[in-house]
Amino acid sequence: MLYIDNLYKYYGNFPAVQGLTLRIPKGDLFGFVGPNGAGKTTTIRIVCGLLQASSGEVSVNGMRRGSSHDEMKKLKKLIGYVPDFFGVYDNLKVSEYLEFYGALNGMNYKDIQSVSKDLLALVNLSDKTENYVDTLSRGMKQRLCVARALLHNPQLLVMDEPSSGLDPVARVEMKELLMNLQSMGKTILISSHILADISEMCNAIGIMNHGRLIAAGKMEDILKRGTDSSKLIISIRSDMEQAVRLLQENPEINIESIKENEIVIAGVADDARSNQLIMYMMSHGVIVGGFHREEKSLENIFMTITQAGGGANV
Repeated sequence: MLYIDNLYKYYGNFPAVQGLTLRIPKGDLFGFVGPNGAGKTTTIRIVCGLLQASSGEVSVNGMRRGSSHDEMKKLKKLIGYVPDFFGVYDNLKVSEYLEFYGALNGMNYKDIQSVSKDLLALVNLSDKTENYVDTLSRGMKQRLCVARALLHNPQLLVMDEPSSGLDPVARVEMKELLMNLQSMGKTILISSHILADISEMCNAIGIMNHGRLIAAGKMEDILKRGTDSSKLIISIRSDMEQAVRLLQENPEINIESIKENEIVIAGVADDARSNQLIMYMMSHGVIVGGFHREEKSLENIFMTITQAGGGANV
């Protein structure tokens, strides 16, 4: 679907994007994350034809981005774009807003009416058709912009910070909308600094830092990087005091925390050793409810990777 090969973008001597190569298959909901100034927005604007790359190649569904006006026009028809500062015409009604953009896309009036009705239902704004845009909440305006971006039925939807400035309810609504669009077969590329949302809705992510793509892959593969193999969480059903005594007898084990029915220990990296330890505790009267390795959140992984300053594709 989306193919980016060895992309570079310079502003003077400053490298905003450096050698970015990325493939996003059809049907992916791909999250682009990185610190401010990492190069996410620049990359997105190049993909959407709003910026000219210094070098490199971008193609959508096999159509390469060219330099001629006709080539750019054809490529843009494949893309729906919602920028970070989406902007709306407040003095138009919701229906008029979509009619205006439908006309800009070369659609006839009958098609605009039909498609607008379906899209407003999709973004849960059917009851706002005759409302003026300036009466809508920020979350509603953002969903209206999604409807606008989908008017010409693009194959790729690109959104820059779709949840920025939204309240918690509106964020959930946006997240559910994007996941619904993915289930309908849309390919979606979003950038966001809200990592919790990215981890919950995206099936793949890319992490940028200093203009470089330092990690990319399926969400489950990225999250596996965050498994701390040295930490073990043990659930205790009975005799917590005995469990603690047994663990303290072993000089290799460091008890990091003790909760009501849970112990977190470090120093047992080997699975076979973990099994032996659990069996030893059970043989001394401790009832163990279960045990597992500690997993880090996407936020932890993001901080680790970006602070390290490097990485590789998964």
